[in-house]
Amino acid sequence: MKKFGYTKGALSKAAEEALTQWTLTQEKEKPQFTKDPVEAIEGLLSEISIDSVTLQHETQKHWTSKALKNVSN
Repeated sequence: MKKFGYTKGALSKAAEEALTQWTLTQEKEKPQFTKDPVEAIEGLLSEISIDSVTLQHETQKHWTSKALKNVSN
Protein backbone atom coordinates (compact mmCIF):
# COMPACT_ATOMS: atom_id res chain seq x y z
CA MET A 1 0.00 0.00 0.00
CA LYS A 2 2.98 2.29 0.57
CA LYS A 3 4.01 2.02 -3.06
CA PHE A 4 0.65 2.08 -4.88
CA GLY A 5 -1.61 3.68 -2.30
CA TYR A 6 -5.19 2.90 -1.44
CA THR A 7 -6.72 3.86 -4.78
CA LYS A 8 -8.79 1.70 -7.07
CA GLY A 9 -6.56 -0.71 -9.01
CA ALA A 10 -3.63 -0.48 -6.58
CA LEU A 11 -3.81 -4.17 -5.72
CA SER A 12 -3.90 -5.10 -9.41
CA LYS A 13 -0.82 -2.95 -10.09
CA ALA A 14 1.03 -4.57 -7.19
CA ALA A 15 0.12 -8.06 -8.38
CA GLU A 16 1.17 -7.26 -11.93
CA GLU A 17 4.53 -5.94 -10.76
CA ALA A 18 5.10 -8.96 -8.53
CA LEU A 19 4.34 -11.38 -11.37
CA THR A 20 6.56 -9.43 -13.76
CA GLN A 21 9.47 -9.54 -11.32
CA TRP A 22 8.95 -13.25 -10.66
CA THR A 23 8.81 -13.98 -14.41
CA LEU A 24 12.07 -12.12 -15.00
CA THR A 25 13.83 -14.13 -12.30
CA GLN A 26 12.50 -17.41 -13.74
CA GLU A 27 13.69 -16.54 -17.25
CA LYS A 28 17.23 -15.97 -15.98
CA GLU A 29 17.43 -19.43 -14.44
CA LYS A 30 18.48 -22.01 -16.97
CA PRO A 31 18.28 -25.75 -16.46
CA GLN A 32 21.48 -27.26 -15.17
CA PHE A 33 22.53 -30.57 -16.69
CA THR A 34 24.97 -32.64 -14.72
CA LYS A 35 25.43 -35.00 -17.66
CA ASP A 36 25.31 -34.63 -21.41
CA PRO A 37 21.71 -33.68 -22.39
CA VAL A 38 22.10 -35.40 -25.77
CA GLU A 39 22.79 -38.68 -23.99
CA ALA A 40 19.66 -38.16 -21.89
CA ILE A 41 17.56 -37.70 -25.04
CA GLU A 42 19.17 -40.71 -26.69
CA GLY A 43 18.29 -42.75 -23.63
CA LEU A 44 14.66 -41.68 -23.85
CA LEU A 45 14.48 -42.53 -27.54
CA SER A 46 16.39 -45.81 -27.34
CA GLU A 47 13.21 -47.90 -27.19
CA ILE A 48 11.73 -46.37 -30.35
CA SER A 49 12.21 -48.62 -33.33
CA ILE A 50 11.36 -46.25 -36.19
CA ASP A 51 13.67 -44.09 -38.26
CA SER A 52 14.08 -40.36 -37.57
CA VAL A 53 12.12 -39.19 -40.64
CA THR A 54 9.11 -41.30 -39.70
CA LEU A 55 9.39 -40.06 -36.13
CA GLN A 56 9.34 -36.44 -37.35
CA HIS A 57 6.24 -37.09 -39.45
CA GLU A 58 4.43 -38.85 -36.61
CA THR A 59 5.32 -36.03 -34.22
CA GLN A 60 3.96 -33.45 -36.66
CA LYS A 61 0.69 -35.39 -36.98
CA HIS A 62 0.41 -35.66 -33.19
CA TRP A 63 1.03 -31.94 -32.60
CA THR A 64 -1.35 -30.98 -35.40
CA SER A 65 -4.14 -33.13 -33.98
CA LYS A 66 -3.64 -31.61 -30.51
CA ALA A 67 -3.66 -28.09 -31.95
CA LEU A 68 -6.84 -28.71 -33.94
CA LYS A 69 -8.62 -29.86 -30.77
CA ASN A 70 -7.96 -26.41 -29.27
CA VAL A 71 -9.24 -24.46 -32.27
CA SER A 72 -12.87 -23.41 -32.13
CA ASN A 73 -14.96 -23.81 -35.27
